[in-house]
Amino acid sequence: MEKLVKGFLKFHGEVFGRKKDLFIRLSQKQEPRALFITCSDSRVDPTLMTQAEPGELFILRNAGNMVPPYGSMQGGSTATIEYAMAVLKVPHIIVCGHTDCAVMKALLHPEEVQELPAVREWVGQAETTRRLMREHYTDLEGNDRLIKTTQENVRAQLDHLRTHPSVALQLRRGKVDLHGWVYSILTGDLWVYDFESEQFTPLVNEAPPRLKAAR
Repeated sequence: MEKLVKGFLKFHGEVFGRKKDLFIRLSQKQEPRALFITCSDSRVDPTLMTQAEPGELFILRNAGNMVPPYGSMQGGSTATIEYAMAVLKVPHIIVCGHTDCAVMKALLHPEEVQELPAVREWVGQAETTRRLMREHYTDLEGNDRLIKTTQENVRAQLDHLRTHPSVALQLRRGKVDLHGWVYSILTGDLWVYDFESEQFTPLVNEAPPRLKAAR
């Protein structure tokens, strides 16, 4: 805790002053560039990995970067998405999974969370992913299976986003783009979902025209 307090004191004494004009503007309104939906995992830092300034990302975090289908679970995630779309009018939504995700491990090995009833129920939001892995990827094992599970879960959550009326309306109007990312904690690499090829491809090796979003 001492380290965190010292960090805040450094921010208040050094960083805040350098960015004072920015914070004055932010005190009046926010206009984030994207709704960034990612996992609660402490190793994933959206602002660090995108080098975003305060005010640029509207962040929704939960275990496993889940997007409950609309109507299945009215709660904080649904409210955050609705506010981002209906009030803030963010032009992009990013669903970002990551390597070594404990929720994806629990999806593959549900026996590990039998004594965690809340976690067990929450993992059910990825039922589509579980069935896809069981029926289409029986040949994959170990880390390859875990990575594919993470990728398929990002795709499934993108599908869930479309069930939200506020998102569907903005998609129909052509006012929002959807993006699927998977971040590697070990290497710092990022795989981006290409909606045309239906594949995840490394961002660092891809030319910008290939990185098309979905409307």
